[in-house]
Amino acid sequence: MDTLAGLAMGFGHALTLTNLGWALLGCFLGTAIGVLPGIGPALTIALLLPITFSVPATGAFILFCGVFYGAMYGGSTTSILLNTPGESGSIITSLEGSKMAKNGRAGPALATAAIGSFVAGTVGTIGIAFLGPIVVELALKLGPAEYFCLMVLCFVTVSAVLGGSALRGLTSLFFGLLLGLVGIDLQTGQPRLTFGIPELLDGVNVVLVAVALFAVGETLYLAWRYVEGKQQVLPVGSIMMSKSDWKRSFWPWVRGAGIGFPFGVMPAGGTEMPTMLSYYMERKLVKPEHAKEFGTTGAIEGVAGPEAANNAAAAGILVPMLTLGLPTSATAAIMLSAFQSYGIQPGPMLFTSQAELVWTLIASLFIANVMLVVLNLPLVGLWARILKIPQPQLYAGILVFATIGTYGISNSVVDLVLLYGIGIIAMFMRRFDFPVAPVVIGMILGPMAEQALRQAMTISQGDWSVFVTRPISLAILLVAVAALVGPRLYGAWVRRMAA
Repeated sequence: MDTLAGLAMGFGHALTLTNLGWALLGCFLGTAIGVLPGIGPALTIALLLPITFSVPATGAFILFCGVFYGAMYGGSTTSILLNTPGESGSIITSLEGSKMAKNGRAGPALATAAIGSFVAGTVGTIGIAFLGPIVVELALKLGPAEYFCLMVLCFVTVSAVLGGSALRGLTSLFFGLLLGLVGIDLQTGQPRLTFGIPELLDGVNVVLVAVALFAVGETLYLAWRYVEGKQQVLPVGSIMMSKSDWKRSFWPWVRGAGIGFPFGVMPAGGTEMPTMLSYYMERKLVKPEHAKEFGTTGAIEGVAGPEAANNAAAAGILVPMLTLGLPTSATAAIMLSAFQSYGIQPGPMLFTSQAELVWTLIASLFIANVMLVVLNLPLVGLWARILKIPQPQLYAGILVFATIGTYGISNSVVDLVLLYGIGIIAMFMRRFDFPVAPVVIGMILGPMAEQALRQAMTISQGDWSVFVTRPISLAILLVAVAALVGPRLYGAWVRRMAA
């Protein structure tokens, strides 16, 4: 389907009253969650996953993407008013945003962050609409060997690169692969790792694992680290931007969006690198008369650029998830589990088999961007007041919702035992700096990688060289090896040069 025709069809469905309601609810929830420190979109979508058993797929994914985009917007509020980044992508924003707030310019800082998020979100969504079909055409030319190598690349980059430590990241990945093996092997019909428990014959529910890791585990960890004390929220003041603020923010918005989107599309691109690159670029390009504001009173360019890069990278994350079925972030992994709850497999055929869903979702992202500007600027005082919610009550509410939602899926006590068992493991993983995103990615992609491996071996009649004799699969494997070994070799070289 042509991109413009697809968008026209998508807007026709997205502008219905029901879907507009889901988008508004997602944007409101996402912004509120983004404002609260320590509670991100992954945790929120994990809590909302049980609705996939009663809400139509289109409405659910519009809600989830609204939460995702909204959390990117809301994260700047915490960084600017509290100097406490709620997400890793907002760390750079706090460098200049908090200094602007301390100098009585919190309003313009929040305004440039919101408008920059709108610009970048719109650019990123245009990228999804026009880049997605191109990626699909390329993906249709790949065979089982290439898909297996792509999944290996995803395993390596998400585990070793995003995990910081290769050992910790790969340990989390293998835990996820182990959970993915539970149940009946579809090829042989034999039960695996069920330990005689009938409830495990169908495997461990991905929704349950996502809620355990990102809701129960995260909440228990935050409660463990909770320290009594009242946070000081800086006053917002007027959110009006001066003519000079608009002039100084425009090109940082454009440059930030241009830097962020490609990083989001790449496996393990993340939001940390583009926000840092945007910040340092703005420091280099700033006019001499404004250079002294960086690190002192707060430069508006240092808020506009990184926030645009953050939101553009977040939009780019949806490209590999929709076109290849590869999640490159924790939030994308949870959304992929939601697709599986509906029996939908993201990948090259998604744009054909679920064209209405895909284009309605993309159109809703444009609508959500407009809604978020309307919600963020006039209601900034409300978001500031949300920061005063007592954290113990917040943690208790999350655990209650997680328990009720999980039990409502299957009415099984075994699921509750698994929920809190995996949740306690996740708490200790956070405590000892083991990343939890590779667990979900390993659990979802593990069975898919196993199936692709078996198909490739069947086609090649058991010849393992199929993975290195095909040019594309060999290139992907070399990239995976470089991602795993490259940073370690570079670190060893730096230490040697320093010595």
